[in-house]
Amino acid sequence: MEKAEKAVNEGEHHEVRADAATGPADAPGGVWSGDWVAERLGVELTGDDGLTGLLGLALRRNPKRAHLLVSNVLGKHVPQSPSVVYGYGWELGRRVRELLGDDEARRAVVLGYAETATGLGHCVADGLGVARYLHSTRRPVAGLDPAGGFEESHSHATSHLLLPEDPALLAGDGPLVLVDDEFSTGNTVLNTVRDLHGRYPRRRYVVVALVDMRSPADAGRLAEFAEEIGARVDLVTAASGTVRLPEGVLERGQELVARYEPKSAGSSGARGIARPAPTGPHSDGDRIDLHWPPGLPDGGRHGFTPAHRELLEDALPAMARRLADALPEGARRVHVLGFEELMYAPLRLARELERDTGLEVRYSTTTRSPVLAVDDPGYAIRTRLAFPAHDDPADGPGERYAYNVAGAGFDAVIAVVDSAADTPALHAPDGLLARLAAHTPRVLLAVIPSYAPERPSMLPEPLRGPDFSSYAPEEVGWLLQDLSDVTLEAPTEEREEAIQSGGAHYAESLPVEYQPSERYQALFHAALDDSAARIARAVGVVTETVLAERSPRPVLVSLARAGTPVGILMRRWAQHRHGLDLPHYAVSIVRGRGIDANALRWLAGHHDPRDVVFVDGWTGKGAITRELAEALEEFEKSDGIGGFSSEIAVLADPGSCVRTYGTREDFLIPSACLNSTVSGLISRTVLRADLVGPHDFHGAKFYRELAATDVSVAFLDAVCARFPEVADAACAQAKELLATDRSPTWEGWAAVERISEEYGIHDVNLVKPGVGETTRVLLRRVPWKVLARAGAGSDLDHVRLLAEQRGVPVEEVDRLPYTCVGLIHPKYTRGATGADGKAVTL
Repeated sequence: MEKAEKAVNEGEHHEVRADAATGPADAPGGVWSGDWVAERLGVELTGDDGLTGLLGLALRRNPKRAHLLVSNVLGKHVPQSPSVVYGYGWELGRRVRELLGDDEARRAVVLGYAETATGLGHCVADGLGVARYLHSTRRPVAGLDPAGGFEESHSHATSHLLLPEDPALLAGDGPLVLVDDEFSTGNTVLNTVRDLHGRYPRRRYVVVALVDMRSPADAGRLAEFAEEIGARVDLVTAASGTVRLPEGVLERGQELVARYEPKSAGSSGARGIARPAPTGPHSDGDRIDLHWPPGLPDGGRHGFTPAHRELLEDALPAMARRLADALPEGARRVHVLGFEELMYAPLRLARELERDTGLEVRYSTTTRSPVLAVDDPGYAIRTRLAFPAHDDPADGPGERYAYNVAGAGFDAVIAVVDSAADTPALHAPDGLLARLAAHTPRVLLAVIPSYAPERPSMLPEPLRGPDFSSYAPEEVGWLLQDLSDVTLEAPTEEREEAIQSGGAHYAESLPVEYQPSERYQALFHAALDDSAARIARAVGVVTETVLAERSPRPVLVSLARAGTPVGILMRRWAQHRHGLDLPHYAVSIVRGRGIDANALRWLAGHHDPRDVVFVDGWTGKGAITRELAEALEEFEKSDGIGGFSSEIAVLADPGSCVRTYGTREDFLIPSACLNSTVSGLISRTVLRADLVGPHDFHGAKFYRELAATDVSVAFLDAVCARFPEVADAACAQAKELLATDRSPTWEGWAAVERISEEYGIHDVNLVKPGVGETTRVLLRRVPWKVLARAGAGSDLDHVRLLAEQRGVPVEEVDRLPYTCVGLIHPKYTRGATGADGKAVTL
């Protein structure tokens, strides 16, 4: 290699070529893996002696460019020894360190390009040894402002984001080392440097690529650009050459793709493979717990420091041993498959496995790039597995690919993904794991936690017990502010008079907490004894459904306060059955005003919104379900933060308003019998302008003075004690439900409309269906009457007692889809409120 000049002069440009190591052998018979394209399109590849060992050719399914240079040493499209892949990147990094010198190398930042060069860039940073690393990404993070961005003109997916956790990462004046797999036109690099130099000017840039494939016309652009910005720009590559493209190559390439692409392309597994694929029994994959070090980023998406590198190096041997221990007995040929931008961590695991075991290990990654597959030794992409995207990408659903894995004779494939990609789509019948299982005897899955950058927030941390609520601190974090010192309660009639006369909202004050009599408390405990097992089973069903269908690591967010005991029970089930420690928060949602937007902002800043599952106790007619959907839609418009699902998970769905539920029976859930004393001693939530500012959470009170009558934890413990006896039945029922059509029928809403008309109320907001809602009417409102389904038994004992105490008639009714319905009088109840939470004017 030529010795690099040490001078750093404005406008200076140097090109240095690393020694090209011998590439992988040609196909059997000495066939080059670019012959097929070269013969049919007239494409010529000329350059260094080792160039054809480094590159093959394929055809893109892309209207912008016909050909694809397929690297044999990148670890993207072609399975390769991980030591070879890592060695190429590391050697390039060592050359850059020689070029820069130790002092400048310590100040350097290495930037890799998504998706193909995220691993290569990281290996280059390792070769420098002391440099910090960042790669571009196409995965936005809610609430994290990009430090830069650029376009890749020839790509099928162009927008690149730079999202460093440390905003100062790109702000220094040390050298910036830009790494891509190939340097062709130079447009991508120039776009990047132009954007970043305008924000963070520096004196020196180094461009690194496996191959320099610029045309003679493009060769001088880098030097001209360096002079234009007044900085030194060096180029370091492993090999160089040129591609000669004949006239009309794009159209001819598209014709070839149309001719050889199967008509059903993408609809099934392998493409371009001539032999039938065996069917494997492990389509869902056996999960391997890597014990990934806490706090270690999964890659360079948000920055990777020398300290992170040391932590990874220390952990790699043990993680590789766990992979080795999980392999089937007798396995000799193993493939480690990374995931799109997640290239470096799977590569390091594969290399460590290769070094530790002596097995024949190969490494590649899945990709977004659509490429034609042709089963010919002279073509670089022999087979293609197609499957749906499984990380809920920001640009919408689409097809993803794994090339040259099918038909390669691997005894096992280890798929390595980050937790954001460990979704139901990954495990679906047409997902990646199932596609792999059709072509290898064993599929294993290793999941690396997706790194979530810490971002400063004006919002406080969640409130937790025992300072706020009688629940243990790990059970739930309340995204609320403590208004315990504020007097908010008023007698029912006074409160509703204020609502009616002044147009006040019900959430601006609190009802006086109902203090249950001894007889009523005895009813509660009797009901709990009778229903604990039924509740436990429903908890199991809804939790198993969420884990299977929504997210394997959900973030439970209960709607305070009726949803909070259910959220805690779901969290405890996940611990009991699966050993999972799920985060759980409680947030406020107010009829007519939506969900607490600041709580959503806090959640988006600390978790992936796609993992959030909203939890409530039960459905009545589905008003809160609709409220949540409207509120989330408005929030996405106002804040630009999407990903939150409006699909609520509930314990009981008698109104058939949701898809995710534990049961659709309308029975007594004892937590509905009481107010704060079964909800952690927390009040209903409060939203009042003089108490809740624009940067505050909604408020609530902690009734510490009611501790003597608190049964919150006793309720939870009684239900959890029944988990072991119902576990098998709950899991079986959840499996059955997952295979059925659970679309909401909204039959509850139809029944409410019918009752509203039959009883001359003419306002569905004054009809409260279900045991839970009827109980609320009797505890908090001025009820008119209760409709009870004929023959309803002990589920209504507490309702009958409350009705007796308040002088409310109970009328038995046939053809009632609910166990009972509470009616608020349309004429005499001052507290009758409409959908906006304000008084109904009659």
